[in-house]
Amino acid sequence: MSVIKLVWNYLLAKPLNTVLNIVLLALGIAVITLLLLFNNQLQENIAKNGRGIDLVVGAKGSPLQLILCNIFHIDYPTGNIKLNEAERIAKNRLIKQAIPLALGDSYQLFRIVGTNQQYADLYEMQLAEGKWWTKNLEVTIGSNVALLGKLKMGDVFASAHGMTEGGHAHDAHQFKVVGIMKPSNTVIDNLIFTNVESVWIMHEEHAEGEEEDHHHHDDPEDHQLEVSADFKPSVLVPSVSANDSTHEITAMLLEYRSPMGAVQMPRIVNSQSSLQAASPAFETARLFSILGVGVDALMAFAYVLIFISGLSIFIALYNSLKERRYDLAIMRSMGASRLKLVFTILLEGILLTTVGSLIGLGLGHGILALIANLIEEAQKAGVTALVFYTEEWILLAGSLLLGLLCAIIPAWQAYKTDISKVLAGN
Repeated sequence: MSVIKLVWNYLLAKPLNTVLNIVLLALGIAVITLLLLFNNQLQENIAKNGRGIDLVVGAKGSPLQLILCNIFHIDYPTGNIKLNEAERIAKNRLIKQAIPLALGDSYQLFRIVGTNQQYADLYEMQLAEGKWWTKNLEVTIGSNVALLGKLKMGDVFASAHGMTEGGHAHDAHQFKVVGIMKPSNTVIDNLIFTNVESVWIMHEEHAEGEEEDHHHHDDPEDHQLEVSADFKPSVLVPSVSANDSTHEITAMLLEYRSPMGAVQMPRIVNSQSSLQAASPAFETARLFSILGVGVDALMAFAYVLIFISGLSIFIALYNSLKERRYDLAIMRSMGASRLKLVFTILLEGILLTTVGSLIGLGLGHGILALIANLIEEAQKAGVTALVFYTEEWILLAGSLLLGLLCAIIPAWQAYKTDISKVLAGN
């Protein structure tokens, strides 16, 4: 009989002990794997979603809310800011690029974002079919919006006010899908893009006596034809004049021209009574420090489970050694070397932890796959179970080492076994 088969039979001889040890270890490994997958993907997604954005400028309120709303699109706006005030910041010599955002509407809880083509360039967005939004009420949609919202090229839909189901529907105007983007595993996949003017059109419905303005804004080019020859376009929304004091946007994404911007711009913005600046790098670091407390607590619980599992394996091997002393003595008398007995005990510990850790890794990925399929928010967040990290190999190697450590003392006891005394019954 081979050593592996012998060890396997030893484990099967005490199924309850074996299953308990494997389950304890598997649960600990599964919790760590799940946290590892979530944490790593969350950090990667935050890095991808925040790339190229040095500062977010919006209405005063919570800086973290400003970041969550305008970069990750998972919170509500802090309010609106005047276009002319935002423009003054955008024209600052320290600013390389300023991208306007106009929020407020959604379709089936997918946020509609009024912005310009610079946003698409910033995120290196790619089209799967169709074209980018150019005219009023044209939209280019993310891959998840097309899939989960069941929208295709040429479809028209009415938006709803706010980010809750059952919000006031803007039935007077219909958006038309002119483009669908390729999946990017970023927040882009869950957004609907149009121009800023389209968002203004929707919100003008709420103002009394402004029905004529809807037509007035239907085409930015027509608007420019009506103005005087000395018309100067806004740097943020060229269809309206510079220093426009009637229109508002939700926020502005800024990119610095030089590192000096990081030193001066937040102070310049925050000194203005109605504007607030928030740094994505600083706020996301603060967010992770908050989330880190919960992650650390769960991780500690997982390590406690693994420690208990290791202790249980050690006790099981030590106790089983006493019961097997006669078997080991027979093996020695039949020509098995002391090292073979040591190897048998070590292999038993390693086999237990290998099976437990493999089941744990599989369980961690399986639970995440279940979460991703059942919870729509997880799909929107781009969380997937089909990724593997080098840390998982470290977990596997650590489990093997645990099995080895648990088996060392029992193996040493087996090595010291005096076969003559055992066979003599002493």
